[in-house]
Amino acid sequence: MITREEALQYGLTFPDTYQDAPFHDANWQLIRVQGNKKAFLWVYERDGRINLNLKVKPEWRDFWRSTFPSVIPGYHQNKEHWNTVILDGTIPDSDIKRMIAESYDLVTDSPSKRIYEAVKKIPKGRVATYGQIAEWAGDKNMARAVGNALHKNPSPDEIPCFRVVNAKGELAGAFAFGGTESQAKLLEAEGVKVVNGKVDLEMYGVRGKTHEDY
Repeated sequence: MITREEALQYGLTFPDTYQDAPFHDANWQLIRVQGNKKAFLWVYERDGRINLNLKVKPEWRDFWRSTFPSVIPGYHQNKEHWNTVILDGTIPDSDIKRMIAESYDLVTDSPSKRIYEAVKKIPKGRVATYGQIAEWAGDKNMARAVGNALHKNPSPDEIPCFRVVNAKGELAGAFAFGGTESQAKLLEAEGVKVVNGKVDLEMYGVRGKTHEDY
């Protein structure tokens, strides 16, 4: 990701967002959240490079700055809570997208955030269905949103989306991180038996309507 268009396009993939240019200066483009109108992505050109201003948790702020020289204290914003990401080609797209997703989550109580937190609670060696995750996240009718959120999982190492299967125990044919075979391998490494792309929910499924009802 190195262009303004790529950054803006990705920012608009998040639910209930819109593009704004409030400063009567075409150089500054913002992606805001509808409702609270808070901006989580600022896009502008500076010194010949496209820059992004992103909100960041204090515990991650210095990690990103120390990991990538192109992540610096927020330009023209509170440097305790904002980072500037310089799109010079040195930062992997996955990390840029993760930082954008984190910024989005910080300015909104997003369904994606609740979904990710629910998925983190699936115990090792167990699976949960999309419907269960939807219930844990507060809305039993958003099973499809669960699938969409997991497809955009910003941190597969921390959010074990491979532990989520459909109502029949079937693995995701379009598993975003290596396909069905990869999902099966990850589950089998935790002791979950996969037969013909399917898991026995009676044996490995999480019980109950909340993540506390194992």
